[in-house]
Amino acid sequence: MKKKVYLFCYAGMSTSLLVAKMNKIVEKFNLPIEIEAHSYAQAHTIIPEKKPDCIVLGPQVKFVYEDMKEKYAPTPVMVVDTADYGAMNGEKVLKEIIRVLKGGK
Repeated sequence: MKKKVYLFCYAGMSTSLLVAKMNKIVEKFNLPIEIEAHSYAQAHTIIPEKKPDCIVLGPQVKFVYEDMKEKYAPTPVMVVDTADYGAMNGEKVLKEIIRVLKGGK
């Protein structure tokens, strides 16, 4: 069964570029992961409805990390590293997501 990973940033646009890079890797290696990007404004509608396996926040919305972690526990919540986000390093971000999905902190 595919793991659902949803990335939320301020508007969802720059995150879409990062998600596209990650999805190319997912397809290349046939990984059982579904990744989508959304604006943070949609988070509180999408998360309860679609129940992702991991919630990922862009650096622009890292200020909501503690709130999201508390509200959606036990679903893991992580923040994309600012440098990786700026470089659009989809491979490194995807590796971090996989580590979190496997139970890493």
